[in-house]
Amino acid sequence: MSARNGGENGNGRKKPTAAVHLIAGGGAGLCEALACHPLDTIKVRMQLSRRNRAPGVKRKGFFIVGKEIVKRETPLGLYKGLGAVVTGIVPKMAIRFSSFEFYKSFAKVHPETGKISAKAVFISGLAAGATEAVAVVTPMEVIKIRLQAQHHSMADPLDIPKYRNAAHAAYTVVREEGFRTLYRGVSLTALRQSTNQAVNFTAYTYMKQYALTLQPNLSELPSYQHLLLGLVSGAMGPLSNAPIDTIKTRLQRSEARHGESALKRITFIAKDMFKHEGFRAFYQGITPRIMRVAPGQASPHSHAPRAVTFMVYEFIRGHIERFQVSGDNDNQYRE
Repeated sequence: MSARNGGENGNGRKKPTAAVHLIAGGGAGLCEALACHPLDTIKVRMQLSRRNRAPGVKRKGFFIVGKEIVKRETPLGLYKGLGAVVTGIVPKMAIRFSSFEFYKSFAKVHPETGKISAKAVFISGLAAGATEAVAVVTPMEVIKIRLQAQHHSMADPLDIPKYRNAAHAAYTVVREEGFRTLYRGVSLTALRQSTNQAVNFTAYTYMKQYALTLQPNLSELPSYQHLLLGLVSGAMGPLSNAPIDTIKTRLQRSEARHGESALKRITFIAKDMFKHEGFRAFYQGITPRIMRVAPGQASPHSHAPRAVTFMVYEFIRGHIERFQVSGDNDNQYRE
């Protein structure tokens, strides 16, 4: 294949362009959001729950929380805040892929293997996660959480919520609390996203390299192994930063207070949670979060999206590449 077509990777497969990553990643991210958003809503409700402040009150598991949402707010209640996620999914994927590749470009390539070190992958993932958090994720999360926190029934037209949809929520938040509120918790969001991406990318890279050493006859892992490695590495991020995510959710749910700094508010939330709810409160919602994040994380380093997004990403990418090859062949015949 000619150089003008973007070159090939070590497997003879055409190296994906940024546009392919964007289209395939955006489409896969959209499908993943539609499939996994109910788990995110349950996670947010569990993180905002104050039940464990009352002595003797048993904590609710995610099955019970999900069942109560469906019962009181209809099944559509599980999809509250989806509009904010869908609006931000394409720019989020675009920034994630492009920034990761951009930061990787500064790393030194090993002269023999042609690969960059795991340390460089970790730092690139850290920087990419922080970049997407500041550019897209924080405003999206603020709006999403405000919508998810509303307990109104979507079957009752008289039960009018404060925020009707993502656009109305954004408008109301900016009007009542100021534009800066959309970036409430940006430091925690950046820390969560960066650790997520760094831990996921690094764990995936190490496990993939180890799996290949155990199977020297393979130049690339089969799909089911990508799937299993993706699930394991995708779960490591949430486990490493669950307290950050819980504090962030409570911070973004609360309205801005005049004269109170972000650090002071974060410190108050953390101390209050530990004092009244104990250490376990920082890990509320960890089960649905792992179930949601582990299948949904994507790895631009390996070009293999995790679990749920894997099939969609590869399906879209395969069709795009076949279309490109077909177009190149047609051009050759014309020449």
